[in-house]
Amino acid sequence: MAIFGPIAVVRDQTKGWSGFDQAFAYLADVLQPGSSAHGRIMAMAAGEVKRVELTDGLFAMEQTYESKARYDAFESHRKYIDIQVIIAGEELIEVAAIDQLPVAQPFDAERDVIIYGNHSATSVLRLAAGAAAVFRPEDGHMPNLRVGADPTLVRKVVVKVPVVA
Repeated sequence: MAIFGPIAVVRDQTKGWSGFDQAFAYLADVLQPGSSAHGRIMAMAAGEVKRVELTDGLFAMEQTYESKARYDAFESHRKYIDIQVIIAGEELIEVAAIDQLPVAQPFDAERDVIIYGNHSATSVLRLAAGAAAVFRPEDGHMPNLRVGADPTLVRKVVVKVPVVA
């Protein structure tokens, strides 16, 4: 199941995984106040998403958005592992094993996503600035959920690491 916690702990728990050294080098830069990468994401307007090409097939989606109410749709990916890192703000992410989720939309190879329907027996992660979560292909996840009744601005990076066969 998903790995989550402070980014230093998640980095240690994934040490030696293919592509993760490159991902965490980029993430260290994004999390460093005063770096150009940190400044770039902190300057993004709500609703903005930027793709940043990294090395060896890795890329990052830098994004700023308002957290939202639970929306009853999980996702998973086959080609990439997600490393989701909160830069500013906080959110909830629901997680469930994909073998427990009803498929709502089959695999879309172009978008590398399977969409699942609702499931009530989930785990809920609460991530704040500096926290990370790793989702492998077997991890269904519903990100971007608000903490409490009101939406808040979240600045987040999702690094996509190719799955090694």
